[in-house]
Amino acid sequence: MSDLEQKIFDIVVDKTELTHDRLSREARISDLEISSLDFVEIVFAVEEEFDIEVPYNANTMDADFETLGDIIDAVAAEIAKQQ
Repeated sequence: MSDLEQKIFDIVVDKTELTHDRLSREARISDLEISSLDFVEIVFAVEEEFDIEVPYNANTMDADFETLGDIIDAVAAEIAKQQ
């Protein structure tokens, strides 16, 4: 697991009642039952942690991010743009 993945998983655990053992790149957000409010808090925390803006629209959350891997890939892409 990369440092990026670990940091994002730590944020998810901090903002939800989930435990690390339920998290993986393939874990579907809907299967994890992450509420829309928790998801917004996760996005804000990720943006603050990495000093980026996550390409996210609250109205299309399900279409933008189906899995935790989708979030990780979006964050990695935004970080790469800054470098």
